[in-house]
Amino acid sequence: MKVGLFIPCYIEQVYPDVGLATVEVLERHGVEVDYPQGQTCCGQPMMNAGCGDDARPLAERFLRIFGSYDHVVCPSGSCVSMVRTLYRGLLGDRVAADQLDHLTRSTRELCEFLVDVLKIERATGQFAHKVGLHHSCHGLRELRLGSGSERRIKPFSKVASLLGGLTGIELVDLVRPDECCGFGGTFAVSEDAISCSMGKDRIADHERGGAEIMTAVDMSCLMHLDGLIRRDRRPLRVMHVAEILAEAAR
Repeated sequence: MKVGLFIPCYIEQVYPDVGLATVEVLERHGVEVDYPQGQTCCGQPMMNAGCGDDARPLAERFLRIFGSYDHVVCPSGSCVSMVRTLYRGLLGDRVAADQLDHLTRSTRELCEFLVDVLKIERATGQFAHKVGLHHSCHGLRELRLGSGSERRIKPFSKVASLLGGLTGIELVDLVRPDECCGFGGTFAVSEDAISCSMGKDRIADHERGGAEIMTAVDMSCLMHLDGLIRRDRRPLRVMHVAEILAEAAR
């Protein structure tokens, strides 16, 4: 199976190891990974700021670059959500309906791809740490990474199921597993005090659960939380889900 790999801006520029870990995980499961050199931002920052006209050319470019792949995989729930939920409003009257339908159907977050396409419900490997799973808003509320009737009880059952297969891992219990970290893109800039307060609440919840590591499918959430952790010198570290899966398999 061959996939087109889409790497978000902040992963490419700030956290390239997450992109490399994503490739490692996919290739370990027999997937041929193609990274189109011409890819750019999906346009989400512009949409967050209310600048849809500025986001549209990027959506058109994304469609030109990734529209021919059977599967597009991205280690970011928020960017995948941008493609699946907002491209139709940006491009609906400008491109062929079947072309847009194919793109929105084929674009998936990494864990979603592993579970729904490759049918891997439990990852293998060893990761002997206490891990808190942060349920990012786009993955939880827009991609619905929970499954079926379990969604209300275990909101991130696809991701938790993958991680739960690792030997030695302990997924800690959280009081508010569905609560936003406060990042929200430009929200963290325009409402920084509220954003930081929300982030500190999430960190405290993970600490109460005994987590050593906080993980998520969105490095943007973890970037926000990591800044607060380092500023307050908390005894926690963050790892993207792809990094945990890659390290565990090694």
